[in-house]
Amino acid sequence: MARVVILGAGISGHTAALILRRKLGPTHEVVVISPNSRWNWIPSNIWVGVGLMSKEDVTFELALVYRRAGIDYRQAKAVELHPEGNADAGSPFVTIEHTSPDRKGEREDLAYDYLVNATGPKLNFAATPGLGPEGHSLSVCTFDHASETAKALKTAIERMRKGETLTFLVGTGHGTCTCEGAAFEYVFNLEFELRNAGVRDSARIVFLTNEAELGDFGVDGLQIRRSGYVVASSTFAESLFVERGVEWILGAHVSRVDAQQVTYETLDGETHTLAFDFAMLLPPFTGVGLRAVDSRGEDITAKLFAPNAFMRVDADYTQKPYEEWLPADWPKTYQSPHYPNIFAVGIAFAPPHALSRPRKTKNGTVIAPAPPRTGMPSGIMGRTAALSIVDMIRKGDKKPTHTASMGDMGAACIASAGAGFWRGSAVSMTMYPVVPDYKRYPGAGRDLRHTVGEIGLAGHWIKRILHHLFIYKARARPGWWMIPE
Repeated sequence: MARVVILGAGISGHTAALILRRKLGPTHEVVVISPNSRWNWIPSNIWVGVGLMSKEDVTFELALVYRRAGIDYRQAKAVELHPEGNADAGSPFVTIEHTSPDRKGEREDLAYDYLVNATGPKLNFAATPGLGPEGHSLSVCTFDHASETAKALKTAIERMRKGETLTFLVGTGHGTCTCEGAAFEYVFNLEFELRNAGVRDSARIVFLTNEAELGDFGVDGLQIRRSGYVVASSTFAESLFVERGVEWILGAHVSRVDAQQVTYETLDGETHTLAFDFAMLLPPFTGVGLRAVDSRGEDITAKLFAPNAFMRVDADYTQKPYEEWLPADWPKTYQSPHYPNIFAVGIAFAPPHALSRPRKTKNGTVIAPAPPRTGMPSGIMGRTAALSIVDMIRKGDKKPTHTASMGDMGAACIASAGAGFWRGSAVSMTMYPVVPDYKRYPGAGRDLRHTVGEIGLAGHWIKRILHHLFIYKARARPGWWMIPE
């Protein structure tokens, strides 16, 4: 009997767990470790953050689903990895610390035959003084954060109804942030709700981003086919900002957030301040800080993990200039190069480099989007690692049998731009490949037959349908495996 332990129950980890359980059968164990008791469909936190959904609409209890599926679930966080075992235990194991109320703080060593690191990121609000819910800005990164943001928005609307004019600031809270798409979605849902509330004329809305151009989204922008012609995503995005009356600040690194004021540096090296009444700023990500120890008790964290605390996998981590970056640098199997029974998927793996062009100010400040690894790509990675592990267990394969490089992977994204029943809209985009390949596709970097974009009401309804479809799948309802990642 083999035991597979999955660290994390986000899109990657949850997908891997369900597939492993279905494919391995009852003779093998599947164990999920997650510090959170609830599964969260994070893309819909945007709607929670403007008050259109509650946290109950975007979450469910993990224990109920895993009990029904036959998956062993521990509400705990991983704190230490022992990939070689130790003098007392020859088998590899992971040390976990329980977070459930009945066992809070209790530690346990859990042996494994295969391990999938799908911990996701640590929300690094501390990278910018004053950033985050414990500082002076809001967030939609978790369902609780989003619920508090909705309350703040409701208060702001009431103030405007009484005659005040307010400034709303939305964007990224550090020069190395990822998930610009989430900020993009939030700013347009915010604008839409202010119009619905009849207070749009009393609001100044500013979008502040580390992107050098609107529509970069951390993927170096796109050339997209739209209605029979090709347009840059920067032009596509800018037209929406102009239409909705949203101001923008590009190439910005937020260095400090004070009460009702943000300080930021731009790519020209100049420092600016902006007063606000409401600020929703996303944090940068790091790994969760999992420590690794070898059989002699020596710390090998730097061997398994990159300096940003994400796990190294089968990528080319050679430091080289932007002009030499290649899609082949990106991992295919997500297997650790040091321990073949360990995989890292989703945001947990260390990317070899960014996708957007690296930029620094004259002061040496890095202002460059980190590469996104969420949503559809995360699910595909989780499935790929799970299927390889299944073959390694059941067929005795020595190497991973499935691959899914972001250099040869397409992705679809639907970004809500207002969730009205008849007046809502969403930006619908597909791209292939995720990692631009300027050798295969000179100029555009992507195949224009499969890189398209449109905006309209249909996109909103597709996003709404997908919300229910993916929660159905995550609940492991009948036929869930037929729904693609």
